[in-house]
Amino acid sequence: MRAERGSCEAVTDAGIVRAEVPGTVDHGDPLSAPCTGDWAALRPVTVGRVPVLHATLERRTALVRSTSSRTSHGQILAANVDTVAVTVSLAAPLNHGRTERMLALAWESGARPVVVLTKADACTDLPSAEEQVSGVAAGVDILATSAVTGQGLDTLTAVLNGTIVLLGPSGAGKSTLGNRLLGQDRLATGAVREVDGKGRHTTSWRELLPLPGGGVLLDTPGLRAIGLHDAKSGLEQTFAEIEHLAQACRFTDCAHGNEPGCAVLAAVEAGEIPQRRLDSYHRLLRENAYSASRTDSRLRAEREATRKDITRHLRATYQFRENRK
Repeated sequence: MRAERGSCEAVTDAGIVRAEVPGTVDHGDPLSAPCTGDWAALRPVTVGRVPVLHATLERRTALVRSTSSRTSHGQILAANVDTVAVTVSLAAPLNHGRTERMLALAWESGARPVVVLTKADACTDLPSAEEQVSGVAAGVDILATSAVTGQGLDTLTAVLNGTIVLLGPSGAGKSTLGNRLLGQDRLATGAVREVDGKGRHTTSWRELLPLPGGGVLLDTPGLRAIGLHDAKSGLEQTFAEIEHLAQACRFTDCAHGNEPGCAVLAAVEAGEIPQRRLDSYHRLLRENAYSASRTDSRLRAEREATRKDITRHLRATYQFRENRK
């Protein structure tokens, strides 16, 4: 239900228990560390000791972003999620680039993304906003909601299913929306700046909460940075129209920059695809390629370190044998 450093809360047939998480569980890789939503194997209680997390089971889906540190590891935000509700506030200027990033993370996770437009009561031109968002969220359900008036909440409840994670920046209205879905004020909420619609983090951890109609809700802290981590498949689905047009390009390795016979550039010139959309596609591809190269470099360094350890061990063994002669 909740993972913290050194411990976690888990639901068992005997109820909710707090278990110890040994430092050896993650093997130094943050992606293998226990996360909210994981199914896990616990060693039972022994005399004088609490249960101990022994291992986490293989994940069906995993929401992963790049870390803000200089390491090449990713950070897992939620595990075994069925639906990712990408929250976009209508009380602030729309940031399509950020929405595309969150959709790429959602598609890459293996879960089903849904775009939830929050604070619809504060929007003066809802049809225009919905049309704009539909241009960056092809193939995704887009639902306008208002926690103040109750608009769209019944439809949203019917669309969301299974384990649901709310994904979005601080101030997007995730916690307020979560409280309406839960039917009670379980999640802390806060005010946002009127200038840019940004808010402070009111959620500082990820926790599973049962929903009254079935399923569970996973509220996440607001994301200030949404870096991509090995999200090639997610980008292909987020920019499906560009990927489809690319099949008609003259060159199979067309970068859609200035190559002759580029079907994507032709679509931009014809007004079928906005230039902003193509620029965002290029930017996120470069970012993802850089993230992947960092991961490959780390793996190469780890393999090299292992090889050097084996070589040192063999040399020490041979030296020991020579000294005994």
